[in-house]
Amino acid sequence: MKEVIVIGAGGHSSVIIEIIEAMIDSGHDLKIKGLLDDNEKISEFMGYKIIDRIENAMLYNSEYTEYVIAIGNNQTRKKIYSKFKNLKYFTAIHPSAIVSKSSVIKEGTVVMARAVINANSEVGSHVIINTGAIIEHDNRIDDFCHISPGATLCGGVTIGEETHIGANSTIIQYKSVGSKTIIGAGATVINDIKSNVVAIGCPAKPKQ
Repeated sequence: MKEVIVIGAGGHSSVIIEIIEAMIDSGHDLKIKGLLDDNEKISEFMGYKIIDRIENAMLYNSEYTEYVIAIGNNQTRKKIYSKFKNLKYFTAIHPSAIVSKSSVIKEGTVVMARAVINANSEVGSHVIINTGAIIEHDNRIDDFCHISPGATLCGGVTIGEETHIGANSTIIQYKSVGSKTIIGAGATVINDIKSNVVAIGCPAKPKQ
């Protein structure tokens, strides 16, 4: 049986815990071993014990243990991963998600309920594909991204590392968004967007 340790005990973590529970209910041979969190005011979360601080993650590593970084902030996930690169990371996919057999989803990524990942798309490590997001065919999403609820990435879209795609935004086919960029909620991307900018509106343009 695979044991999963959840890193983080907040709102995003609660959703990931319920995804893992749904996977267990659908027949996956898993259990949640506990959580790691630095908030000393809580001893349990969502019915699971806080077993230690995040800095002590290596103490619980074993042949059967995998970790998931259950924190919504892209930079924080990357920072934690950079400290614990040698751990094995769990990929959580809600049973209601539709995932093409020709797609690739790398370790530590979370795919939430009713998300869609279509043919020949590649999703990097420690990415969040949030509730109801649509990743159409031939997309490339780099590591540590967050695709927010209801966002739609049409065919052939490329997203750079640590980029946040806002809720209900749309990126039309074959456009690219750079690294460490934020696409605002509800925006429509019809042109390529560079790295390190915040782009909002319809059509989406970098904020001045």
